[in-house]
Order: sequence, then structure tokens, then C-alpha cells
Amino acid sequence: MKRILLFVLTNVLVVAVLGIVASLLGVNRYLTANGLNLGALLGFALIMGFGGAIISLLISKPMAKWTSGLHMIDNPQTPDEAWIVGTVKRFADRAGIGMPEVGIFEGEPNAFATGAFKNSALVAVSTGLLQNMTRDEVEAVIGHEVAHIANGDMVTMTLIQGVMNTFVVFLSRVIGYAVDSFLRRGDDRSSGPGIGYMITTVVLDIVLGFAAAIVVAWFSRQREFRADAGSVELMGGQRQPMVNALARLGGLPAGELPKSVAAMGITGGIGKLFSTHPPIEERIAALQNAR
Repeated sequence: MKRILLFVLTNVLVVAVLGIVASLLGVNRYLTANGLNLGALLGFALIMGFGGAIISLLISKPMAKWTSGLHMIDNPQTPDEAWIVGTVKRFADRAGIGMPEVGIFEGEPNAFATGAFKNSALVAVSTGLLQNMTRDEVEAVIGHEVAHIANGDMVTMTLIQGVMNTFVVFLSRVIGYAVDSFLRRGDDRSSGPGIGYMITTVVLDIVLGFAAAIVVAWFSRQREFRADAGSVELMGGQRQPMVNALARLGGLPAGELPKSVAAMGITGGIGKLFSTHPPIEERIAALQNAR
């Protein structure tokens, strides 16, 4: 979850900065005295949308290091550090990717992988994960993160985020212009956009941004199922370590779990729409029902 949260927050900040810079430099040439230049607006939206997403991707690894307070394992100093690095190396070789950087951070049981490129990524695990899980379970979690890298999930989510950013920027300004035109019927528009355009655009950037976040979160949840399956594959087909690791993360008893989970698809409410990870019960059920 930390991987996607960092990416989304960084993307929002980068897009906001790009918007401010564009306004200060006067490059918003899509709004003219003759009306809305849709071609110029689409170009502006594409630059803003994909520019923000790509910049977020490129700085994802240094941002993760900075915000997580990572202790990077460049030269393992303890048996545990050597084991973690060895596990990441083994899975990276099996997945056919370059050796990621490896780090440890203080906190509750968690792990994440990030980075713009498959062959120069980062895998990080928390002290809580190492202290509260068995080695098989930690291996499964590391396998899950390596699978994210091998599947190219950060690039995939960047492209999806870029498309959604583009739609948000484009639609908010088209609708803002329409609202402003309605409110200023008969007025002289040579002075530039009115207050209706300004307010509508800001409000729709927020509202449509939430709608876009739902779409991005849905894709993220599908990638989580795939990474779980990837972990099983990297562990030679063993499902139980990943099932047990998920159970621990969800506060459920580890060990043999029911073949079907009654709560699957019931809990979550509207908050589930914005969740980047599926419910633990659904992930466990997906693993148990996989063939």
C-alpha cells in the first residue's frame, strides 16, 4: 500500500506544481478571446497528465528513501541482513530482473517495492515484518514485491495515472468554460476567463480527481492479486506461506484457512472504492481457489 500511496501523493503534488508553473509562465494558451482551443487544451492536458505521472515515477525511489527513513543494506552486517539480500537476489534471478536495492525501515509489518525501471528498483521491508513473521512468510512477502517489479506494475500504474490525469485536466476546463460562458452571456470575454471558469475548474479538478482515484485504485487492486500469484510462482508453487503472511497482515489466525471466505466482497463500503489493496480475505480466497 505504501508504494501506491507515495506514488499518488507525489503525482498530486507534481501536477499541482506544474499547473502553478504553467499559469505563471502564461503557457495556458488553450483559452483565447475566440473561445476554447480544444487542440491546444488536449496538448496541455496530455503534458500535465503524463508529465506529472512520469515525474512521479522517476522520483519514486528517492522519495521512498527520504520519506521512509530507509536503512539501505549495501553491505550486509548481520545474518538477517544477509538473508534478506540473498532472498531478494534469488527471487530477482528467478524473475529475470536486475538486483534491486534493498532496505529496512522501522514500523509495523509492511513492505514495498518501487522504482522507474525493472533493473534498478528498490525492495524494502519493515522491522515489524521481520519480527512478527516466519522466514517462509517474509519470503512470500518479498516474492510479492519482486513480482510487482517483474510485472512492471509501477510503469503500468504510471500510464493509467497519466490517462486519468489527462481526462481530469481536459474535462474540468471544458466544463468550466461552458459554465463560464453560460454565466457571462453577452459579456465581453476579451478580458479572459471569469470567476465561473476559475471556480468550476478548481472544483472539478477535485471532484474528477476523486473519480480518477477510484479507477486507479481498481487497477491497483488487480495488480495485487497478480503479485500474490507471482509470489507463489517464485516460491516454486507454495501457496501456504503467502496465505499465512496475508493472514498475519490481516490479524487473522495463521495456518490452514477455510476454502471459502464468507466476508468476501461484503465489507468495505465506499472506502473500498479508494483502497489500493483488496481485502485480505479476498486475496486469500483468490490464492486458495487458483488452479
